[in-house]
Amino acid sequence: MRRRVYVWEVPVRLTHWVNVICIVILSLTGYFIANPYLRISPREAYGQYFMGGVRWLHFVTAFVFIASLLLRTYWAFAGNEWASWRGLFPFLSKEGRRSMKEALRYYAFLRREPPEVTGHNALAGMTYMFIVTFYFLIIFTGLALYGWLHPVGVIPALTGWIFQIIGVQTVRWIHHFLMYLLIAFAIHHVYSAWLVDMEEGNGLMSSIFSGFKFIRENAKPDWIVSKKEPSISIAEDESVSSASEPQTA
Repeated sequence: MRRRVYVWEVPVRLTHWVNVICIVILSLTGYFIANPYLRISPREAYGQYFMGGVRWLHFVTAFVFIASLLLRTYWAFAGNEWASWRGLFPFLSKEGRRSMKEALRYYAFLRREPPEVTGHNALAGMTYMFIVTFYFLIIFTGLALYGWLHPVGVIPALTGWIFQIIGVQTVRWIHHFLMYLLIAFAIHHVYSAWLVDMEEGNGLMSSIFSGFKFIRENAKPDWIVSKKEPSISIAEDESVSSASEPQTA
């Protein structure tokens, strides 16, 4: 018997999919800006402005990505237990360290079943700590490069100091390298989410669309909510029960 639990709130799901779209667009346009793999004839109506259009799309998408990250950062303090910033630092608590150990045992093939959790397992949470760090680094290096090309306004004033430490080509290399790291993470993320969804059978893949996961009635509380009751959608329990109690006249 399972109960339906509302795990991923609207801001979490919204920023997740906005980030997905932004990363795809930024990767394609960013690679083209660095290494134009299409040669557009200047005789075409759009030929003279094609690179400018690609750069414009890259910059606009970058600012959408920044807005999404700011919203998700705010929701890390305003959202429910599974959206909390504490999920990025499982090693700060005893329960988190224990959950990390069990997740590591599963990925090392030392246990058959994955540790059942409502939100992210602790090892995944720590991985997202690095991903969020990569987000901020790639944004900073991108803004620094933007400010280097447009040396007027707030952006170069906030980021220009980096060029006193390292050269512009090094900043560009870091920016590109972080892109490849995020692409590699995205591939692994889809694979691991699919794997754990099949292993746990709790609707992990569909939860990023609906917000709901299906958790066993006797499941232990997550490491991140071990001291408080999780937010449960009680109204939905009856609709997902495998059996219902007999009714009396």
